[in-house]
Amino acid sequence: MRLFTRAAYQRPLPRLTERHDLQQRIRDFLKVRTSYDVLPLSFRLIIFDTALLVKKSLTILIQNGIVSAPLWDSKTSSFAGLLTTSDYLNLIQYYWQNPEAVSRIDQFKLNSLRDIERAIGVQPLETVSIHPEKPLYEACRRMLESRARRMPLVDIDDETKRSMVVSVVTQYRILKFVAVNVSETQLLRKPLKHLKLGTYKNLETAKMETPVFEVIHQLVNSAISSVPILNSDGVVTNVFEAVDVITLIKDTNYDNLNLNVGEALQKRQDDFPGIYTCHIDDRLDTIFDTIRKSRVHRLVVVDEDNRLVGLLTLSDILEYILLEGEGEDGKQE
Repeated sequence: MRLFTRAAYQRPLPRLTERHDLQQRIRDFLKVRTSYDVLPLSFRLIIFDTALLVKKSLTILIQNGIVSAPLWDSKTSSFAGLLTTSDYLNLIQYYWQNPEAVSRIDQFKLNSLRDIERAIGVQPLETVSIHPEKPLYEACRRMLESRARRMPLVDIDDETKRSMVVSVVTQYRILKFVAVNVSETQLLRKPLKHLKLGTYKNLETAKMETPVFEVIHQLVNSAISSVPILNSDGVVTNVFEAVDVITLIKDTNYDNLNLNVGEALQKRQDDFPGIYTCHIDDRLDTIFDTIRKSRVHRLVVVDEDNRLVGLLTLSDILEYILLEGEGEDGKQE
């Protein structure tokens, strides 16, 4: 388990109006930057044709160490959405509800995933994308509105005049870009409990003995990406993530879904980075510093005895710096 050290309070906390001013400076920065600015100088992009078999897409994801990929419809030569771990969770739900269909799962193609969503009664995720030259602020707003953690960048080819996928921008990459380039994040010294950042009620949890299928139901029904694992004293011992499911069903070995959480987590890759925790008294500037230094997707909020208190996601942080203190017209209140 990886922890980050809480910083000492060395300067006075900014007043409410000052804090809103700091957020406005971050927003102004995002309004003059584009998604192109966030992309690394060199990167790899993998795009799946919707006619590809689901089992082959799973193999490619694992081989390349990625958890999502843009989809492309070769028949219409158009962007067709984003394949994520949610699609595989839906497939597992379908298998659970229709065990007689397991023999046909290997023949499912990516273009059948929407049929699976309808079959299990899941609301299809909105297919969102943005032009890479649009302001980064607009990309952030669109991600929050659609509850997307990542969003493809779609441009128009100058020669063919057809759409083309350039890359994918993620909440983590955006927040790290802000943490590295905007000095105002160091001035956000209010602790989480004052900012009311994170979720602290009705949290989904599990134990090492909990069946994996049960945790998958929690992930799907609550539309979340992780479930904290607690011992009998409420102490956080681990986190089961949606991406853990991909490892379990590699080589289409659906028997692994019959394992319990403890057995499933033993199958993680050796390079798993661990989980990040924080305290309710930790300040937002220290959390931005953690994002700047480490690849963080969420933080588990714990007390002094490491018992679960809440969860802080990147969506919570992004929503705070973009929307806190703004009116419906997007202007500061």
